[in-house]
Amino acid sequence: MALSATIVTFLNSFYSSYQVQKQQLKSETLKSQSAYAAKLVSATDRFLQSAQQQLAYSASVIEANFANPAILTQEVERLKRQTDSFNSTVIVLANGIVKDISPKSLKLTGKKLDSYGALQALSVKEPMISEPYTSAANNLIIFISHPLFDANGGYLGYLGGSIYLKRASILHDLLQVHFHKDGSYLYVVDKNRRLLYHPDTSRIGEQVYNNEVIEAVLSGNHGTQQLINSQNKAMLAGYAPLKTAPWGIITQRPLEATLEPLDGLMINVLQRTLPIGFATLLFIWLLARLIAHPLRDLAKTANSLHSPHVAQQLKDVKSWYFESAELRKAILNSVGVLQNQIGMLRQEAQTDPLTGLHNRRSLDTTLTQLTVTHTPFAVLAIDIDFFKRVNDEFGHDIGDHVLQSLANIVQDVTRTTDFVARTGGEEFMVISPNATASSAYLLAERVRMQVSETFIDPVGYIHVSIGVAGWPLQQLTLEEILKLADQALYQAKHSGRNRTIVDSHYQGTDSEKTAEVR
Repeated sequence: MALSATIVTFLNSFYSSYQVQKQQLKSETLKSQSAYAAKLVSATDRFLQSAQQQLAYSASVIEANFANPAILTQEVERLKRQTDSFNSTVIVLANGIVKDISPKSLKLTGKKLDSYGALQALSVKEPMISEPYTSAANNLIIFISHPLFDANGGYLGYLGGSIYLKRASILHDLLQVHFHKDGSYLYVVDKNRRLLYHPDTSRIGEQVYNNEVIEAVLSGNHGTQQLINSQNKAMLAGYAPLKTAPWGIITQRPLEATLEPLDGLMINVLQRTLPIGFATLLFIWLLARLIAHPLRDLAKTANSLHSPHVAQQLKDVKSWYFESAELRKAILNSVGVLQNQIGMLRQEAQTDPLTGLHNRRSLDTTLTQLTVTHTPFAVLAIDIDFFKRVNDEFGHDIGDHVLQSLANIVQDVTRTTDFVARTGGEEFMVISPNATASSAYLLAERVRMQVSETFIDPVGYIHVSIGVAGWPLQQLTLEEILKLADQALYQAKHSGRNRTIVDSHYQGTDSEKTAEVR
């Protein structure tokens, strides 16, 4: 009985710990996938809005100089070459004839367009983003257009730009950087369930049916779901719809990749505890036939190895002879090893393996504790400027070295009471309890200056952009505060990088005015 009870208790404790950690990893991965999808949606929406704004500006120039072919050609070429937003740009007259086009190699000037997107643009006579279709140059594209009117409101035609779906384009580049070697990937669908982007380019243009996630995102919902993909693999998916176009973005990570660290850690725990556990069980079995009373007490106590009070209960067992005392000692050692290993597992689950900083899961726990205790805090969202260039020029190993160096710099500059975490890629976050807007700004500037003055071999000097926000602020939620910090960071990026921007709403913990915004 003692042998059976000990085995069952050990396995139950091990299995329960495994299941709890497994569920937490799945839950955190689903949350991160949802946030990931939302971030990509925001980036794609900004790109489409920017493209439409470029067309609107160029349309105003063309309308004012419609009788000047040189200016029309100049504007079409500028629109095509200045930002790389479009693979081709075109001016089409109201009768469908191509007035001008870039690049000239398409050889469509003077020809009448009768493709789906061209006819749709002529029909609606307003800014639009088309559905995917095959262009006159035999490319699968989406077409963004803006109408042209003369001074009296007469319709002249339209200005448009195409984005290739199966060939290199800025949209492809924007999404391709988020492909991961662990099997994670993302794809984009339009309202007709047609794939606009997929890592497997042969699938672009394919229509996908009977997919619950696609149906959900095209219904305007955002969220998470565990599913089986087309390759019969279990995936953890996050999804979100775009605002600019009737599209949806779905990000997926293999369940196997999510649980891989946990499996390795639990196997390590099992390998370390099995020898001691086996020796302990054998010892119990040999002595149980000779010694009755102390072993019955030990057997009863062994049924609660998962209890935090088990060590004290074992010490209270009256082992009045040498053998029972040694058995009690062996069981205590087993409990200690198991609890230490579980503690290590929890620690590793809350730590970023590359930099040794806290991860997003640990960050969420800390933020929850601060809000429960009503402790005000400032959030510093930090992002390395042009980090992709480091990876492209020096490789990912040097990129990892830069991330580790930045982590060390941030830890050196911040206070011991500050919480430093790596939230993903080249993104870091500092939580500074009891900080005012001014002190948070000064802390951010110290971090930024220290980074810019530190030489990192072989890359040289790097720069960071920082966004600052704080809590409490107008009864906003944690998610909204973090979003304000991200928005301040994006403003720093768009304002020229290598600078700190403080969210304009943030007043800190006292009556000080908002810190200077650079």
